[in-house]
Order: sequence, then structure tokens, then C-alpha cells
Amino acid sequence: MTIDFYEWGALLLAVAFFALLYYLKKKKNLNFGLRTILALGLGVIVGVVFKGHYTYVAAFGTIYAHVISAIVIPLLIFSITASITNLSSSIRLKNIGFKTVFFLVLNTFIASTVTLIASVATNIGDGFEYELATDYTAAEVPTFVETIISLFPSNLISHWADGEVVPIVLFVILLALSYNAVAAKKPEQVAPFKAFIDAGNLVMGKVVSTVIGFTPYAVLSLVARAVSRSSVSDLLPLLSVLVLAYVLCAFQLFVVEGTLIKVVGRLNPIRFFKGIWPAGVVAFTSQSSVGTIPVTVNQLTKKLGVNEDIASFGASLGANLGMPGCAGVWPVLLAVFAVHILGLDYSPAQYLFLIVLAVVVSIGTVGVPGTATITATAVFAAAGLPVEVIVLLSPISSIVDMARTATNVVGAATATTLVAATEEGQLDRDVYNGVREIPEDAGAAVQPA
Repeated sequence: MTIDFYEWGALLLAVAFFALLYYLKKKKNLNFGLRTILALGLGVIVGVVFKGHYTYVAAFGTIYAHVISAIVIPLLIFSITASITNLSSSIRLKNIGFKTVFFLVLNTFIASTVTLIASVATNIGDGFEYELATDYTAAEVPTFVETIISLFPSNLISHWADGEVVPIVLFVILLALSYNAVAAKKPEQVAPFKAFIDAGNLVMGKVVSTVIGFTPYAVLSLVARAVSRSSVSDLLPLLSVLVLAYVLCAFQLFVVEGTLIKVVGRLNPIRFFKGIWPAGVVAFTSQSSVGTIPVTVNQLTKKLGVNEDIASFGASLGANLGMPGCAGVWPVLLAVFAVHILGLDYSPAQYLFLIVLAVVVSIGTVGVPGTATITATAVFAAAGLPVEVIVLLSPISSIVDMARTATNVVGAATATTLVAATEEGQLDRDVYNGVREIPEDAGAAVQPA
């Protein structure tokens, strides 16, 4: 047996860098985004120093890709069920609830559609040299009729094993809606089910945060392999993904949301952006939709005149459902990028199917750092694309996440404002237009009708 000292040398250097990343986290409290970006640089060093020797180092990234793929289905099961079952106890479910869901999903649909058009038009990923770790065969996309039939569940176990996300999501939606129907008449009998779902959702959130915590190490591993196989100049096309992602988020945030406010809500979009801007800034810096909820609710009620119940409901639901940045822009952008670098010949119908996947996966996402990785993984699994492409782009993802989160929060605020504007007596237009101000310590802008 011949010992490849270069392979072992690459592994030892990578482990030393792993130790450095761990030290910076534990002792220096360096934040996740900076550690991920640093991991990119360290991965380049390993790849350059040990050119062509990456087998052992690449194993870490491959394991990470496998684990993150494994948690997608259980996460979606619990998060989607929890999101929909929470509707049963919310205000005016039939009107407020479904309107909010409609506008949130509409946001994701528009974001994914615009992203698809822009990504295909710019041919994003063309010229990027990247070789997969294992033999990869693109999944054949079925005909239109076969696609429609395959959307519906038949065998949940086989769907799970094959990574077929859409049938499982549709079954979970049916399950959650059935719970709502029973809970409306016999809440005490289904209370244990609700407690189980909420507990499972909480636990899966912890699982996700734990796995996502290993992202810097996986990034170092996969970047080292990519650099080891090619020149550093071959990785420069990643910058085009970063730029396009920011352009798309800005377009969604200002153009799309502003148009919806003007056309659907018949409101002044300038007033909307002025009122919601502090929430957008907090989202941009914190990279957490959930953490921004208090600020979003405050701005909606005190500055935009939205009824407090509607504001709380819409902002909270928008942190777990829809999310145009994380579930619309990023997964579709990465999917088209993967299609191009793999040289796949996608038809218009196959591209459109990516939008369907993005919209379905957007139901039940979680507004914390790492959400975009989960949603992209779900779309990739359903489309038969390699998950490791997502991991390779993680350093850029951490930078894009600021724009994605701001887009998510403003999108949720847009949906909430539109619901209030289209429901009689739920939006104080004097407050919205700045004619009347509400003190910060006051109650709701508009009391429930």
C-alpha cells in the first residue's frame, strides 16, 4: 500500500485550519459570516499548496452535503405543519389568513420568476469550471402530464427516500388543514398533536442551527477541492452570482414591492418605504427575519397605521412562509447556475418547474440564518441537482444573506400592509400618510373591526 504524503499533508493543513476556525468562534467570538468568508480563503490556500490532492479533505464537505440533505424533509414536515396549524387560532382566518398567505406566496412567485428570467438571460455560471466529487447523472425531468401527476403523494416513504419534496409538502398541507378543521370543533382532542408538531418544529430548528454551524468547515473542504482541481481564476465567476443576487434582491425590494403597494394597495410606496425602512436595516444587519419581527410590527402599526393584530400575524407568518429572498431569489439563481455549469440542456418547461418548486418550498421556511441553504437544498433535491454546488457558494451566500433577509422582511411587511389596505377599517390612512402620528408607547393604530 502506497502512502500519499501529499494527501495526508492536505488533510493535516485542513485540520489545522479547522482548529483555527473553532478557536475564532469560541475564544474570539468571530461571527458566522466572517468565519465562512475566512474559510473560503483558507480553502484556497489548501487547494493551491496541495494541488491535485484533495481526496481526504473533500470528505468533510461531502459528509456535510449528505447531512444537510437528510434534514430537509423532516424540517419541512414540522415547519409547514406548524405554520398552517397556527392559522386556526389567528384573527379572522378566512379573510386575513388566506389573504396573507396569498400575498406572501405571490411575492415568492414573482421573485422566482424574475430571477429565472435574469439568470437565463445572463447565462449565469457559464465558463465556471467545476467537477463533482462523484459520478453525477442529471435526473430526467418528465413530461408535463407526468410532472403534474408526480406532484401528488403516493408513497411517503419512497418520496422521502428519493428526495421528492413536493408530494410530501402537499401531504403535509392536507394534514395541517385537516387539523384546523378538527381543532375548530374538538380542540381538546387534537391538542396533543399540536403540541407534538410545535415541539418537533422547535427541535428541528435546533438541528438546523447545529448543522449550519459546520458550514465554514464544509466551505473550506469543498473550496479546497475545487481550487485543487482548477485554477483560482476559474472561481471568479462566483462574483457574478454575488452581484446578480444583490441586483435581484434590490429589484424585488424596491420595484416589485413598491408596485404592489401602489397598484394593489393604492398607497404611496414612498411612504411605505420610509415607514418600514428601520425594519429593513435591522434585517440587513441581523440577518434574521424572526429577530426583526418586533421592529417590523412596531413600524407597521406606529408608522404605517396597520391594525396591530394584522401586523403581528402578518410579520410572524412572513418570517416562516414565503420569504422571496431566501425561497425565491436564491434557490432559483443557484439552480440555474448549476444547470449551466453542468452543461444541462434545460427546456422552458423544465425551467418553469424550478419556479413551482421554489413556491412550494417557500411554504414553511424558517426566518433564521441558514434558511436559504435549506430552501435551496430542497429545490435541488427535487430537481435532481447536486447539493454540493450550494455548499460551494456558501461564502457568497453569507454575504448575500443580508440582502435576502431585508427582502424577506420588506416582502412580509408588504403582504401585511396589503391585507390591511384591502380589509375595511384595518388601515389608518391618516397615520400611513403622516397626517397623524402615534406615540411609541401607544397601543394599536387601528382597533380590530
